[in-house]
Amino acid sequence: MSKARREAIVALDIGTTKICAIVGRPIDGEIEIMGVGTCPSYGLRKGIVVDMKRTVASISASLKRAERACKTEIKSACVGITGAHVTSLNSRGGIDIAHGDHIVTEKDRNKAIEAACAVDIPPNSEVIHIVSREFFIDGQGGVKDPLGIAALRLEAAVHIVMGAVTSIQNIVRCVNQAGIDVKDIVLQPIASCEAVLSDEERELGTILVDIGGGTTDIAIFSEGSIWYSSVLPLGGNQVTHDLAVGLKVLLSEAESLKIEHGCAFSRLVDELEIVEVNTFGKRRRKPVPRKLLAEVIEARMREIFNLVRGKVIATGRFELLPGGVVITGGSSLLEGLPELVSEMFDLPVRIGFPKGIVGAVEAVNNPIYSTGVGLLHYAEKSPEIEPLLAARESNFIEEIIERIKGWFRELFNIGKFWH
Repeated sequence: MSKARREAIVALDIGTTKICAIVGRPIDGEIEIMGVGTCPSYGLRKGIVVDMKRTVASISASLKRAERACKTEIKSACVGITGAHVTSLNSRGGIDIAHGDHIVTEKDRNKAIEAACAVDIPPNSEVIHIVSREFFIDGQGGVKDPLGIAALRLEAAVHIVMGAVTSIQNIVRCVNQAGIDVKDIVLQPIASCEAVLSDEERELGTILVDIGGGTTDIAIFSEGSIWYSSVLPLGGNQVTHDLAVGLKVLLSEAESLKIEHGCAFSRLVDELEIVEVNTFGKRRRKPVPRKLLAEVIEARMREIFNLVRGKVIATGRFELLPGGVVITGGSSLLEGLPELVSEMFDLPVRIGFPKGIVGAVEAVNNPIYSTGVGLLHYAEKSPEIEPLLAARESNFIEEIIERIKGWFRELFNIGKFWH
């Protein structure tokens, strides 16, 4: 029996070190990978656009490669976003059920979410996501969908993700200038969780850490929903810079050393191991103890994960996360990183690879593609997203203005970007 196929969709992961476009088609709950286009990212720093022309050129290059791979013209995409400008908070609010039978309706549910969203938004910030975590029926929590349940009072607990207006607009403009319609904006750790976390991990309580080139994304999932999200302005690029400065080598050489010989837990490296290094300004290679490389890398990774640990402890849920830590992103492949993080957190640790994919699996079977694959899963689950390869012209800003007029009607389970 043939599998049910839907229209193809496109994910655009715009990172500090790479930009990746992935074309996929939903098939019975999985994503068939049709084509991938990846190229170096120029014009961004820590997730923020600092050079529009170079960013547009990088986006265009990745899209063209993806188009060649799938032999289809790309018109629109679901776009991931990150950066230190991203903040989040949890809120709770509710309403009294006034009508006679006290049976919760969709209108009641949306009004409860609206009440929970009655918070002060920081100046120059806009909402990216509103995720309803759970509902309370007459004070009793743990309700995922209150429709049809009798109640005198209905309350909603929501997770609100915000970002800087200008940072979001600059990403949208870059994508538009590359000739692509933005269909949705998704916070990268929310996307990544769709690709690497199991339902059981989200229910048990798990920390997701996505280490990119310029940023590290943090998300805590518990009882099936997101409880916390944050972005640190540190990532794999800092490790490369540390090696370049410490060993007096070019950044390109430092990056190669990190990938080929790097280790994040110096205790695992033999004292006698030697690595040949091309030093800056010299043609001859110089022998360097591999343990020295490991000590430099470990120092920076300890700093990053100490910050992650501090963020998690501040939520008050550190002792309630038996699912442990799932690490993904490019730097997650550093040798010894799971052992280092396990020692620091005293929790089980694993590397998160993209899951729920078929087709050209080998093209994305790497943690660096977790966000891109997650964006496809997110788009497939979101009823508001139309086929992303449809040849349809639209003005994204005008659509957003229209969307805000009715956003309370759309807020359930997966929130939307609006301003």
